[in-house]
Amino acid sequence: MSESKLCKAVVAGAIVGAAVSMFDRKTREHTIATTIKVKDTVVYYAKNRDELQNLINEKLEKAQRLYESVSENVQYIVEKIDEVKEIPGTVQTLVAETKEAFSNKEETN
Repeated sequence: MSESKLCKAVVAGAIVGAAVSMFDRKTREHTIATTIKVKDTVVYYAKNRDELQNLINEKLEKAQRLYESVSENVQYIVEKIDEVKEIPGTVQTLVAETKEAFSNKEETN
């Protein structure tokens, strides 16, 4: 029951806030211009559905290319992180081999 009251209060507050914001002339003019622009766009694409479908396909292809690019970049970063994780073991081996080489050199002298 309280959720119902909350939703009603939020909707009422939004309506009151929108109404109060319309007292400002610039806001009102901008809202009217934006509404007309949206209406014109909807009417245009309603009449030209093929063009809308082409636009959607272009956006989907662009999103797919972006996904593939990001995926490749993430894979590259993961590979580099794996290489960096191997460095301490390599350094430790190199230090041990160097220490052993100096120890063998001192023993022969």
